[in-house]
Amino acid sequence: MSTANLLRLFLLAAIWGGSFMFMRIAAPVLGPAVLIQYRVLFAALFLGAIALLLKKPLHWRAHWKHYLMLGLFNSALPFLLFAFAARTLSASVLAVLNATTPIWGALIGAVWSRHMVSARVVAGLLLGVSGVALLVGFDHVSAQPGAGLAIAAVLSASFCYGIASTYTRTAASVEPFANAHGSMWASTLLVMPALAFFPAPGQATAGIMAAALALGVVCSGIAYLLYFRLIQDVGATSALTVTFISPLFGILWGTLFLKEIVGWYTFAGAAIVILGTALVTGFKPDLGWLKRLVRGGAGTA
Repeated sequence: MSTANLLRLFLLAAIWGGSFMFMRIAAPVLGPAVLIQYRVLFAALFLGAIALLLKKPLHWRAHWKHYLMLGLFNSALPFLLFAFAARTLSASVLAVLNATTPIWGALIGAVWSRHMVSARVVAGLLLGVSGVALLVGFDHVSAQPGAGLAIAAVLSASFCYGIASTYTRTAASVEPFANAHGSMWASTLLVMPALAFFPAPGQATAGIMAAALALGVVCSGIAYLLYFRLIQDVGATSALTVTFISPLFGILWGTLFLKEIVGWYTFAGAAIVILGTALVTGFKPDLGWLKRLVRGGAGTA
């Protein structure tokens, strides 16, 4: 991985870690439906402008069902569930629970392909569950009314991401940018009916709208561009590394900007969940760059 791609990876992790902070700020005021409608609409408009600039067509007639499928399970439904949970849970807890996504993806993929999971995957799953239990059991936020339902919503959102990742591996090949662009417009249509049933509980301020705009343009639009560029340059496996880094940024932003209380159990739970994810996905870090650095340093005086 080049220096430029390494910087892209950390920038993407920082952006996706920040999405939980923005949801925590805006969800209690706008409510899940209004906030996510803003998020997907802003993302669709931003990506639409990029598509016009780069002259990238969507080919709606050929791929509209594909875009709807992605829009439902990769954006609309998980975004709504996260926004619902953000009214109760801290950004730190949201970020750590989201790290279970690759675990769900591996399990769903095993069921889909009808393959038995290995002992390593089972061990990773047990570690992931243990990490979540440790975090939830000790974090004071989990004792608040409605926290149990909020935690279930986050895990359900991660489950949706697992469905989306399994679907994309079996679906017809569509250009990555078109996947992001088309799914955002599909999500905009899918979330729209919920506005009639879940209006905003509060009055939006300039700060709240700025958080919604950041969620759409930065955490969805720009993040997708970075993610698909990483997949193109270093492959999907290396791009998956963002899963291990983004929870740390989620904890960092929650602590710095929202003054959230972070205890030993937060870091311990995150570390256990990330280790379980690594086992499930078979992730093995490439430390070749570190070895080359050590060899180079050994020859200098």
